[in-house]
Amino acid sequence: MSRIWKAFWILALVLPLSVFLVWGIWHNAKLFFITLLNGLTLASLYFIVASGFTLVFGLMRNVNLAHGSLYLLGGYVGYFVGAKTGYFVLALAAGFVAAAFVGLLMQVAIFRFMQGQDLRQTMVTIGLSIVIADLLLWAIGAQVHQLSAPDGLAGPLRDIPLITAYSKYRMALLPVGIAIGVLLWLFLNRTRVGMMIRAGVDDRAMLAATGINVNLVFAATFAIGAGLAGLGGVIGAVELSMVPGEDVRLLLASLIVVIVGGMGSVVGAAVGATILGVAETYGLAYAPTYSVVFTFVILVLVLAFRPRGILGQAA
Repeated sequence: MSRIWKAFWILALVLPLSVFLVWGIWHNAKLFFITLLNGLTLASLYFIVASGFTLVFGLMRNVNLAHGSLYLLGGYVGYFVGAKTGYFVLALAAGFVAAAFVGLLMQVAIFRFMQGQDLRQTMVTIGLSIVIADLLLWAIGAQVHQLSAPDGLAGPLRDIPLITAYSKYRMALLPVGIAIGVLLWLFLNRTRVGMMIRAGVDDRAMLAATGINVNLVFAATFAIGAGLAGLGGVIGAVELSMVPGEDVRLLLASLIVVIVGGMGSVVGAAVGATILGVAETYGLAYAPTYSVVFTFVILVLVLAFRPRGILGQAA
């Protein structure tokens, strides 16, 4: 009976998607493929930010709802460093380091004393996110800030079949997201530090008994996760711009990516980011009034039929 239900749901999803694919290409192929490319590049940005959230929330089980504020902080710091120096690489480094430093302080001062206390972590980090956002609003203001793309990625990439031209910077987000995903997967699965992180999550006391400083390992992991949020903020400052409210948007996106993809799975985060990015852009292109509905329909379906996420494993 379960096989029949699985076949039913697969058919229920594949059939309308296939119809939409054929109709979209037939109706306006250029719009369809531009929207697809927009969805994949947006997914890459979502993945970069959510990969840090995957480390902190999905893997370490620390509920950090100030993750979006770290994105905003990194973006603002990167914007001002980039505008002052003219070097995009320095802006990326500054955004990563600023967010990583604040994340390290959060781990040392807060999360170290709240292991396993999900409700306390939730309430404290909600308060922190409000404080950080308000401090940034007070210090910087509510005006929109947008970072210029580096010289090598400024302007359009031309002579693309059917699409004809597309932003070089947005196109570059795809290989950047893939590179970060591969490096993060290798870090967690092929390095001694990554193995210690996973071992500490499974059995903290046993890892400490081997003589390893668990607090130091967790603090470093939290800093990397926060730094990735800041890095995503600098990258997003070019295409999405920096303005109060973006922190909430990226926090919600990260939550959805981790829930849909699967807790603690880097590959799952990539799958979740792709689904969210593509669904969001196609919704805005073809049904802007109901675009937000598609995101929550995906979330409801995953929670109903795959509560651990698409690639989530049983605890």
